[in-house]
Amino acid sequence: MDILLMILYCAIVLGFLVVIHEAGHFFAARAFGVRVTEFMIGLPGPHIGFRHKGTLFGLTAVPLGGYARVCGMEPGAEKAHLREVLAYTYECGTLNMEDVAQHLSITNDEAVDALDELVEWGSVVGPLKRDKYNTYRTPVDDRGDFKQGDPRPVDDAQKLYESERKRQYRSLPFWKRCVILLAGPAMNLLFALLVIVIIYSVIGVDIQDPDSGVVQHIVIDPLKSLIAACNYIGMVFVAVVQLFDPQTAADTVSDSTSIVGIAVLSKTAAEQGIESFVMFAAMLSVSLGIMNMLPIPPLDGGRFIVEVFQRIFHKDISYRTLAIISWLGMLLFIGFFLFMLNQDVQRFVLGNW
Repeated sequence: MDILLMILYCAIVLGFLVVIHEAGHFFAARAFGVRVTEFMIGLPGPHIGFRHKGTLFGLTAVPLGGYARVCGMEPGAEKAHLREVLAYTYECGTLNMEDVAQHLSITNDEAVDALDELVEWGSVVGPLKRDKYNTYRTPVDDRGDFKQGDPRPVDDAQKLYESERKRQYRSLPFWKRCVILLAGPAMNLLFALLVIVIIYSVIGVDIQDPDSGVVQHIVIDPLKSLIAACNYIGMVFVAVVQLFDPQTAADTVSDSTSIVGIAVLSKTAAEQGIESFVMFAAMLSVSLGIMNMLPIPPLDGGRFIVEVFQRIFHKDISYRTLAIISWLGMLLFIGFFLFMLNQDVQRFVLGNW
């Protein structure tokens, strides 16, 4: 039963914090007019949900974490023939990749590259599981005038292409793209600040006098509460930065915890009451927010560094290069995860720490 409770509390706190994180990306993207095709609670997979203003909101079969699918974030330069392929797809409504290649006199590879990029844009729906061939369709119209797969009149192919491109992440200026990338970690930090200030300055905390042992319940001034919250964020930031210092990296990793430790600590916090559980969530939110700002793809900080690099050198990083860097980053985090998982098993399960 204890294990089930640990899993439950861990899923609640991590799921909530990831949803907050993704909500930051979602609202920033929508504020700049960028299309977000999905906002899901849970890992990608089978889901239930509803569509509102072009976004599918829902719950997946594995309700742990969440994601927001911001359109136009694919790396590299735009594929060729996007305008012609988009217009022809809208005129037909439903077609196969070979139809596009034949009609536009382009190769099958060029056709599928353009179609797949338009799928990333949310301008075209990709092949479904039931499709025998590479079938593509028009999406559901935001206003509900057209259903999926319905043909649509195209009066001006260039105007259609420009209107779709304006709703893509890649069409934004540099500073807006950076805001979208950093909005997720910012939401985690804002949540933590809000929780700490409310608990310290509204609910109050119990303080034990070290000399007399008497416990007093005190309420702290909001400004002092905010300063305390900022100090805590700064302390976590310094600890994360020490990961890049060979002399302190081992100690920092040793003081960190994996999913096992989070599960144990979340159950302990929940048993101490709702205030303790929410405070634990706030502290974990700070760690998640700052960790996501590390300059390592595929984290938000890594994507931010890519944007800065492209801005300075006026050169797009290719999909292949970004994929390699992302895989190296994932291998690094898998190594950290396995190390911390082992120390958490030794600490919490075997009691050898």
